[in-house]
Amino acid sequence: MTPKQFVHSLQQKGISLNDQQIEQFAIYFETLVEWNQKMNLTALTDKADVYLKHFYDSLSVAFFHDFSGKKRICDVGAGAGFPSIPLKICFPDLRITIVDSLKKRINFLHTLADKLGIEQTTFIHARAESLGQTTTYRETFDIAIARAVARLSVLSEFCLPLVKEKGIFIAMKGSRVHEELKQAQRSIEIMGGRMQSIQSLTLPKEESERSIVCIDKIKQTPKKYPRKPGLPNKQPIE
Repeated sequence: MTPKQFVHSLQQKGISLNDQQIEQFAIYFETLVEWNQKMNLTALTDKADVYLKHFYDSLSVAFFHDFSGKKRICDVGAGAGFPSIPLKICFPDLRITIVDSLKKRINFLHTLADKLGIEQTTFIHARAESLGQTTTYRETFDIAIARAVARLSVLSEFCLPLVKEKGIFIAMKGSRVHEELKQAQRSIEIMGGRMQSIQSLTLPKEESERSIVCIDKIKQTPKKYPRKPGLPNKQPIE
């Protein structure tokens, strides 16, 4: 996908980019490739791949959910900034917090935010389990989002404690999500969530399938969750 095709494809989905936003995506690509030479941020460095499989893919969540306004979003395990930085570029009023366990990635994101000139972004070097037990962040976000980080049973314990009541947890997944969802039902329920919807889409050009799983936060998460860092992965609630 070329940058022009990227802009056109988004326009067809109701997302129009101005010249500044188009330039921000160009800077994002250049910065990503430059930093990727010194640390492993992504296996994809070809421009067409980055625009399709990172930028467009990140923004596909906005085809199904409204990201306008000053919503507070926590992106769990964003890595090189996906999906929250592309969302922030397109919806500048968003208040983004990214939590990632690797300090080098946080350093990259600080540099990237400076180069893009974006504000109201916070980058935290921590485990999601630790953040979820911090009073400053626990149950304060309108949206928690994660893209291909872990199984849904584990992700629910990472993300739902961060979401306030009447907020939403969005998991960006591949095509085989239904089995994961079955295994995650108990975890979702314990964390105070309730299944809202699964939206499916196919990426243009390569036609790989994606699933957007939306889970409503209907009640507070019990205080003992999330458990200690590492435990959700080792002993998922299923």
